[in-house]
Amino acid sequence: MGQLELLDQTLLPTSVEMLPFHDLHGVHEAIVSLRVRGAPAIGIAAAYGVVVGLQDAIRRRASTKESVQLATEACDYLATSRPTAVNLFWALDRMKRVIDRNTGVASAVELGNQLLREARLIHDEDRRMCHAIGEYGAALFEEGFGILTHCNTGGLATSEYGTALAAILTAHDQGKDIHVFADETRPLLQGARLTMWELQQYGVPCTLICDSMAPQVMREGRIQAVIVGADRITARGDTANKIGTYGVAIAAKHHGVPFYVAAPTSTFDLSIVEGNEIPIEQRKSEEITCAFGRRTAPEGVSVYNPAFDVTPAELITAIVTERGVIHPVDEQHVRAMVVRNASV
Repeated sequence: MGQLELLDQTLLPTSVEMLPFHDLHGVHEAIVSLRVRGAPAIGIAAAYGVVVGLQDAIRRRASTKESVQLATEACDYLATSRPTAVNLFWALDRMKRVIDRNTGVASAVELGNQLLREARLIHDEDRRMCHAIGEYGAALFEEGFGILTHCNTGGLATSEYGTALAAILTAHDQGKDIHVFADETRPLLQGARLTMWELQQYGVPCTLICDSMAPQVMREGRIQAVIVGADRITARGDTANKIGTYGVAIAAKHHGVPFYVAAPTSTFDLSIVEGNEIPIEQRKSEEITCAFGRRTAPEGVSVYNPAFDVTPAELITAIVTERGVIHPVDEQHVRAMVVRNASV
């Protein structure tokens, strides 16, 4: 029987541990608990999760009808894990289309093989998209640039190399003299724990700052560009990303610093035009009051903990995709880029 192995990102940077998952509930919990996180990585994990969810049916040699039902239910269940990252639903929709095309297969094994093939395709496509985003994004950076990024957008958040971080890593690989400033990204410190860890692995010159320091660092002239990832982008270019991104965009606009978003076309949701239509995930209060096992606020305080915010298109200089750079950012240019040569 097969299993899915995921790097437990909640343990980084102090421990690197791969966790095996043998059942659907485990994969669902891994997504909810942020053991796996980052919009593309969530989609990939969910696609493999559907295959994991069919393992018991394969073992029991279940009927075609039961196998199709179980696979469909696995897609629906995994879709409840996190509401904002559209890559999750994009990947699960692809898995559902495979299920629909194989309702007449002879066995659970054959259905499982077809689903595994699709999950691997999604995985491989993301690798290629990340490297293409890196090439387009690196062209935006010049020698001596200080680059600010928020949250984590590297290989931990994708299949390989990343989205916003791919642009940074590609520029570094090209020999450009750049320096990265990474926001801590409160409350769960993805920037401090994950982005800084990845930048160190690649030997990229980098400095960690608190989220609230970003405007001051811009004011001092240390930042020449900001680049972030995305969890969902609307048809007009409004972008949902980790909480704190909107404030960084406002500061960048005030200081005349270009603000870039990097994301694959699978992150765009053309069914939504305005950013206020994007569902924003609300997370547990303990992530703020008792993060990492230590209480930092009084018992019983009221907490508001949205995991994401939305940056309006007018604050975004350009969006970097695997197909090219969207500039200016508006509905006409977004649709032109995303719809042309669209894949499955």
